[in-house]
Amino acid sequence: MCGIAGAFAYGGNAPALRESELRAMRDAMALRGPDGTGEYFSPDGRLAFGHRRLAIVDLRSVADQPMRLGGTDLRIVFNGEIFNYQALRDELTAQGAVFETESDTEVLLHLYARDGAAMLGRLRGMFALAIHDAAKGEMFLARDPFGIKPLYIADDGGTLRFASQVKALLASDRVDRRPNPAGHAGFFLWGHVPDPHTLHRGISALPAGHFAIVDARGMRAPVPFFDLCAALSARGAPAMDLRAAVVDTVRHHMIADVPVGVFLSAGIDSTVLAGIAAETNASQLDTVTLGFDAFRGSANDETALAEEFAAARGTRQHTSWIDAKHFSAAREALFAAMDQPTVDGINTYFVAEAAKQAGLKVALSGLGGDEIFAGYPSFAQIPKLVRQAAPFGFMGPAVRLATQDWIGRIASPKYAGLLEYGGTFEGAYLLRRALYMPWEIAKLLPRGMAEEGLAELGYPDTLDRGLGAVPSDRLKVSALEIANYMRDRLLRDSDWAGMAHSIEIRVPFVDPVFLANALPHLAHAGKRDLAATPKPPLPASLSDRPKTGFVVPVREWLVGAGDRHGHLRGLRGWANHVYSTFVDA
Repeated sequence: MCGIAGAFAYGGNAPALRESELRAMRDAMALRGPDGTGEYFSPDGRLAFGHRRLAIVDLRSVADQPMRLGGTDLRIVFNGEIFNYQALRDELTAQGAVFETESDTEVLLHLYARDGAAMLGRLRGMFALAIHDAAKGEMFLARDPFGIKPLYIADDGGTLRFASQVKALLASDRVDRRPNPAGHAGFFLWGHVPDPHTLHRGISALPAGHFAIVDARGMRAPVPFFDLCAALSARGAPAMDLRAAVVDTVRHHMIADVPVGVFLSAGIDSTVLAGIAAETNASQLDTVTLGFDAFRGSANDETALAEEFAAARGTRQHTSWIDAKHFSAAREALFAAMDQPTVDGINTYFVAEAAKQAGLKVALSGLGGDEIFAGYPSFAQIPKLVRQAAPFGFMGPAVRLATQDWIGRIASPKYAGLLEYGGTFEGAYLLRRALYMPWEIAKLLPRGMAEEGLAELGYPDTLDRGLGAVPSDRLKVSALEIANYMRDRLLRDSDWAGMAHSIEIRVPFVDPVFLANALPHLAHAGKRDLAATPKPPLPASLSDRPKTGFVVPVREWLVGAGDRHGHLRGLRGWANHVYSTFVDA
């Protein structure tokens, strides 16, 4: 896991790149890679690569980046991990490739030399990468299928800059910082900034599951190499049973030259990962649990069950307690680490801090289990709402206009849009996940910015993304949750919050191979089936426990326990605070 940065002056009149600019971008991400720095500047001054290293695989300096493939004009900077790199290395070696390192980075270079962009279909992992081919005068950019690893781009028409973080690109003085209406409106709509947008006109994300070529004409349109809806629509007999699928993905995600721990809550997803990982060598497995002093002993306190499970499986358990004083002391650093505004990520920030204190560099997270195994209320609520609201959709706009100005005084403002949005999966999802509804955003942003931003976002229609081809209601909701809430919030928050403490967070459920292996079981398999996959299975105290969600006492920390606002009002208040922190910075 690392931080990458670079620039490619493709235009004929583009100026030579300054070393100070590249280093400012790279070193703005120092926490992503405390184990080493690297840089490369081409002799003509038109290419610059920078790298901050968190050494996980092949810890030797010979595996440092940027890395050049000997005997070629290929050079790479890469952030992430390729979990099947050993099998790919064996295949390449059998075909005559000669390796100088034990790293997955060198495997990528050999694979690209052989297959070009077609290599992406062979990779099992999380990655954002840039490969420069000096002989062709072009650069290749790619981002993993689910967008686990970020890759941001700033193109001024002559030079393309890229980095693992928005704030790294902002360290350059040649990036357009003007407000991007879609990014600002999107934050208030969702509580996070939706890809590919950022708050800035000049910075956007390379879409997940896409690659792009940059040559003398500039960056060509990104090309998809992974289609989530197509993956969810695939048919076929099970290649393996559900336990084997979980064991397979955990085994791949445990590959490292440093110890790998597990973030352990009382939820099924994390306890399954810990249970499977503990089957091999429990006494060498670190499990890390987060507790909040404000919830101690209440239904929201998961520490007792997590500690009981860890003791039963024999892991080395670490429990970290967070209180208002700790939050206050960490607040400035937390916001400095937060790359884009979000209402989430605080829990991950503190559990990653605990993992760091436990001496870890890598931890597994159960993120993705809810999206695949129907763990959210949305899996029941959205199809039900679609069935009930669809016949009355023609009345929706009139009902919304008649109620939107007053209904928030007696109920959730979302009720005004039930008929207008509730009759389609896309609209019902917007109702389920939105922080503010579209008609409310004009009150939060200047009218012109709100209107322009909402028009560019195009919700709820732009949520479709091939949803009609997905064969079941359950998988339609999975597609919506994976492509939006999971990708644009949970995964992004895991990236910045983990990297704030130089912790690589791995997500075994967020894996195309696991999805393909689990898919034939999803018509009937749920969380209880997942709970049965470890040996022994999870105890009833965990497998039968109702889902509560992971709650963070931000409202109590900010305004005190006497606050009586509802959940939505409290979340909106936190969102407004986060937004003002970014805008006023």
